[in-house]
This record gives sequence, C-alpha cells and structure tokens, in this order.
Amino acid sequence: MLTTPVALTNTHSVGVVRDALLAAVLAAEPGPGSEWSLPVVAETWDGVLNDLNGFHVRPEHVHEAFAAASEGPVDEGAVGAGTGMICHGFKGGIGTASRVQPESEGGHTVGVLVLANHGRRQRLTVNGAPVGRMLDDIPLPGAPAGGSADPRGAGSIIVIVATDAPLLPHQCARLAQRAGLGVGRVGGIGEHTSGDLFLCFATGNRGMTAGAIGEVAPRAYEITMLADAHITPLFEAVVEATEEAIVNALLGAATTEGRDGIVAHALPGERLAQALSAAAR
Repeated sequence: MLTTPVALTNTHSVGVVRDALLAAVLAAEPGPGSEWSLPVVAETWDGVLNDLNGFHVRPEHVHEAFAAASEGPVDEGAVGAGTGMICHGFKGGIGTASRVQPESEGGHTVGVLVLANHGRRQRLTVNGAPVGRMLDDIPLPGAPAGGSADPRGAGSIIVIVATDAPLLPHQCARLAQRAGLGVGRVGGIGEHTSGDLFLCFATGNRGMTAGAIGEVAPRAYEITMLADAHITPLFEAVVEATEEAIVNALLGAATTEGRDGIVAHALPGERLAQALSAAAR
C-alpha cells in the first residue's frame, strides 16, 4: 500500500523531507490510521549546482508543496526537486508525459513523472536521432570549486509511473522495469554512480486500506486484476511516456546559475528542432 504522496528531493535532504511529509500527512488526516505510515522519499544528487551541505531544504518547503498539490498540468523543468538537476549536460529537472489507451484496450491512463539528473551530452537521442553531438557549442556545466569529479554523465533519474489500471504489485513491478527502456531511448545507460529508481503504483483497486492499528478490517477484499495477456500496451505506454517526459524536462528547464557561479544551460527548443531536422537529412 502507498500510504503517502511520493516526495522528491536532493540526496542530503531525504531525512527532513521524510519527517515533514509525515507531519503534513498526519495533519491532513488525523485520527485512526495516523499511528503508522511509511513515507516515500526519493533523491538524486544535485551537488554541482547546489550547496547541498547547506541543508537549504526545510520543513516549511515540504508543507508548502503539500498544500499546493492539485490536479491539472504539472510544472516542469527547474522546479521543486528539479531546481538543481542536470540532464545530458543541459539543465534538467521535472518532466511529465502520459498515454491514454483506446477503449478497445481498456481505456486506461498511464502517467509518468521524471526527475531527470543523468546522462552524457554525446549520447542524447531524441526520436531516434543522435542530437547531442550536434549541440556541442552549448557549454557543459563545470565542477564545483576545488572538486575533481567529472559531472558529465554522473547523476541519476527517478521515474514515477502511475496508472488507473487494476494491477497487482508484481504487475506494477513489471511496468516500473519498462521505464528503463524509455531512459535508454534518450541515451541514458545507468552509468556508475547512477542510483536510478523506478516506482509504479496503480489506483485500479483504490478503496482498500492497509488496516490501521486497532481498526477492525474485513477478513478479505475483493480486487480486480488486469489479465497479463493484456498488459503489453501498458508496457508500451510506459516506455513512450518516459522518453517524452525526459525530453519535456529538458525543454521545460531554464538556464540556471548555481553555486560558485556554475551555470547549467537550457536546451532551447529551436536548437533541438534544428538538430532533428539536420539528422533527418
């Protein structure tokens, strides 16, 4: 059971975000069930742009994000946890995309949100075209002052997959695995130091509860399970939406100056269009 929202942050802020997320959930839903929860917090390292040892993420930021969460379009690029992220040598961050199946295949929706902080410039591929090697004139971010690590290609990506299809946990795991294929389409290979994380949850059996402490739960729940013979279209949706979400993270981000004057340059949409056109010739 997923008992809380999924929170994303940088590597050294997992603890404060975990505690603040739990506090926000308990404040929003006091009473039975509040004695136990398992907050879900995921991280990627943003130490090129961010002074992450300054512990700048505080509980009030989590509470503000929790209160501001709503339906509708999701902000993309250098927002929230994406503020300090770098993707394929450009400014990265949050990206989203979705696919809706035709009614003949169930009519289910698959949504993907990425925190893109990974990849080398030379491997960047969009729609099958090797565009990264055509964009070398756009400067790469540097390393922090006094640092020796080469930031190119280092980093991670988090992919959160959500669907309204009625899936069981092992089926969610199978969808999550397909996110890696979408990452690979854009040129990510899961390099050393890439702590890539893929998580899928399904709401098709929403209404069940884990059973709060002291709560009288029914002896059994009735659930619906999508037949495995019909799951392949969901796999395809995850791969396509992951690929698009990474590109959207790149195109949604603005050039950002971080610590020590280090700059991560945005990927302008017109430059990507020119590279795609040149690759098609």
